[in-house]
Amino acid sequence: MEELLVYAILLYEELVTENEYSKRLDELFLKNPENDDLLYLEWEADIKKAIIYMRTHSDHKNLDIERFGRILMNKLKMFYVNCSDIKYFASRMHNLWKSLPESIQNLEPFWALSYADEPLSWSDEEQTRKIYEHMLSYYGD
Repeated sequence: MEELLVYAILLYEELVTENEYSKRLDELFLKNPENDDLLYLEWEADIKKAIIYMRTHSDHKNLDIERFGRILMNKLKMFYVNCSDIKYFASRMHNLWKSLPESIQNLEPFWALSYADEPLSWSDEEQTRKIYEHMLSYYGD
């Protein structure tokens, strides 16, 4: 469920499209059609309700943080590479940090999402990029 939680958070923050989420949900459901959560999400037509379901039914205490982090950083790498405006990227990342489960917000590499934009306040784009690039390569993928 870590993967769908990543997609739900990114969808909520408008960093992936509803189509990307739906495609991945379909793939996961086809691999595991007996999963009640996936079945519910397949039938839920209201995307806002699906996001709320994922956020409230995910077991944050037993979250596989490494799996969650690898998936999140992989998706964020794609957004970073395709985003030409570091200030725009930074503003989206700070909001993303606020959307993460509280149990992981202060852990690396997630914590970097909360402060990586600070060097931009003194026009140090290079330092901000270094922080993000370190965060995005945290898992060595």
